[in-house]
Amino acid sequence: MGFGKGIDSLRNGSDIRGVALEGVEGEEVNLTIDAVRSIARGFALWLSERLDKPFETLRVTVGRDSRQSGPAIVEAVRSELLSLGFTVVDCGIATTPAMFMSCVFDEIAADGAVMVTASHLPWNRNGLKFFTADGGVESSDINRICELAQTEGPSLEAADAVGEDRSFDLLDTYAAHLRTLICDRLDGDEPLAGLKVVVDAGNGSGGFYAQKVLAPLGADVSASQFLEPDGTFPNHIPNPENEEAMASITKAVLDAGADLGLIFDTDVDRSSAVDESGHEINRNAIVALAATLVAREHPGSTVVTDSVTSDELTAFLEGELGLHHLRYRRGYRNVINKMLELNDEGVECFLAIETSGHAAFLDNYALDDGAYLATLIVCAAARLKREGKGLSVLMAGLDEPAESREVRMRITEEDFRAKGSAVLEACEEWAERRASEDASRVCGDAVAVTVAKPNYEGVRVNFSGAVSGWFLLRMSLHDPILPLNIESSQVGGVEKIARVLRVFFAEVEGVDSSVL
Repeated sequence: MGFGKGIDSLRNGSDIRGVALEGVEGEEVNLTIDAVRSIARGFALWLSERLDKPFETLRVTVGRDSRQSGPAIVEAVRSELLSLGFTVVDCGIATTPAMFMSCVFDEIAADGAVMVTASHLPWNRNGLKFFTADGGVESSDINRICELAQTEGPSLEAADAVGEDRSFDLLDTYAAHLRTLICDRLDGDEPLAGLKVVVDAGNGSGGFYAQKVLAPLGADVSASQFLEPDGTFPNHIPNPENEEAMASITKAVLDAGADLGLIFDTDVDRSSAVDESGHEINRNAIVALAATLVAREHPGSTVVTDSVTSDELTAFLEGELGLHHLRYRRGYRNVINKMLELNDEGVECFLAIETSGHAAFLDNYALDDGAYLATLIVCAAARLKREGKGLSVLMAGLDEPAESREVRMRITEEDFRAKGSAVLEACEEWAERRASEDASRVCGDAVAVTVAKPNYEGVRVNFSGAVSGWFLLRMSLHDPILPLNIESSQVGGVEKIARVLRVFFAEVEGVDSSVL
């Protein structure tokens, strides 16, 4: 086939990602049309194998975000599947959660779905996400799809389509579904009348939420911005974690005197918010807000988060809301799978959420859906508006760390996974044996250093005494990088912890710790 090494390099956890267009110096296109066709064929073989159904009985939906490379990639997927006898339904501009729902909605009932997106990555990147009615594929499924993409089988050469070619306005159906959710929770023909909401889609796929969900129910969305799909992302990166993006929507909320701001990533599987006072609700705060939406109906249940959440968030979830906080691993599939595992074990867990804004609720197919989270937030804001209150009252008990810092240290040795594992093992040993002594000497006063346990990713180390805070050192999921997060409840504490860590890294070779 000739694509083996290239296809393997496109694997990105539970999806496919690569460079689709030229334009960024030093980046070569590796998500080629030939590679896409090969991967589409691998997905076809995998889906037939998974469902034990022949090609000609299978229906697959295909959608995309606003990226410029999207139409050509969609056409490559469509033509390959059609040539194999599939019924292919083109959904046009769509969202990742909507593409999953195309496997659930009775109007379509697809056997599988393909979403062409690279989430928040730069304009020249793209990728593919795959779904069945059971949810998104796992990393093991991606491995199998790529393996099948490289086996001999049906020709990759263009052929007359033998399958059935259809189109469907999926976002209309999906928007109607979200409107029903709002109407079921709120009274009145226009349950959002009087609520002013700024929606920032970042020129991704999320503009429909203002136009097709909120406005028909009476909300004032006149101050919304960047709703039109534009794959060059001319205004800001569509990413709720991006400082420029959050500053933009915060300004829009304050300028408009809005009750609420909602911001989506490119394919709308993530979202964050801004309250009526212009306070950003992202990272720890979006976790806290999502948890308040389930705490009353699910008291004492567990909330699974990624590994970089703050101690202050734990205090809010457990002390203010009466929930249990399980700090797990980074990666939205990791937190979702842990939620499902806990429920299978009889431990009630209704919410799995990352600080990035990936939020999955158990009653929504355990699907990370930014529009679903936004819908729950809108319902809460509408109820509070009727009481003369704003969304900020829900967050009043959440404290934030005084300081935080993240640095990414590059591993310079070729076998970066082995080196990274060795550094983590050495760091834990240092923290348990010598770190308290080193920290007390560096800080000039007594410091107690303890390794946090249980811990599910990297090494998390707590500091108390002359400096209060923690650090988490872990391996990147895919790159030769050691990300390091440091937080402190004291001004100046992050730098003190960093100084202590420099003592450890002074003895470590093969890692560029100069950024620390």
